[in-house]
Amino acid sequence: MEKPLEYLIRKPKVSIENPPLLVLLHGVGSNEEDLFSLANYLPESFLVVSARGPLTLAPDSYAWYEVLFTTGQPKINLEQEKESRRLLLEFLDYLKLNYQFDESNVWIGGFSQGAIMSYSIGLLYPERIKGMIALSGRLLEENKEIVKITDELLKKKVFISHGTNDRVLSVEYARSVKQYLESIGIRPHYREYPEGHSINREMLKDLIQWLETEFVKTN
Repeated sequence: MEKPLEYLIRKPKVSIENPPLLVLLHGVGSNEEDLFSLANYLPESFLVVSARGPLTLAPDSYAWYEVLFTTGQPKINLEQEKESRRLLLEFLDYLKLNYQFDESNVWIGGFSQGAIMSYSIGLLYPERIKGMIALSGRLLEENKEIVKITDELLKKKVFISHGTNDRVLSVEYARSVKQYLESIGIRPHYREYPEGHSINREMLKDLIQWLETEFVKTN
């Protein structure tokens, strides 16, 4: 099987036979090195993979789909988003063929556009992942309309963090997702921070603590 996406990997720092897998997805205009810079801070028991979006914007600049803000509201290329979802599912299959990890303990998360893709994978294919992490992201209305409310979906773990001073994606997007998830029966771990469109130390600390707690609950 050919490699569907470029990626960087950090293997577990402790001896563990079937580690949980955490797939990280960067924001628009960035690359796989961005969130991989956080890998050494993440729980030692996790197999951490940071993937590169398939769409090249410029040297070292990638995306999961094109987005325009000409109308004041983000307008996305839905076909590209759908194709990126397909590639990410294929990527999970590729990882399973090449690395040892617990298929029932797969987490996907990202920043900005990477968070958007994490919601898409987690909510539309809940059988593939245990939980999703959304750092400064939003849920696409187009995908919300095709979410199927199942027992499998309602078991998902969700971590949401967002800056109240975010001028790229307003904190209202995060509040809207929280409201939606709670309305269908999912209670996310939700935090707001006095921050812009970025990840600060407090967000990272909260994420690490949440991952460690959820991992302990699982095992």
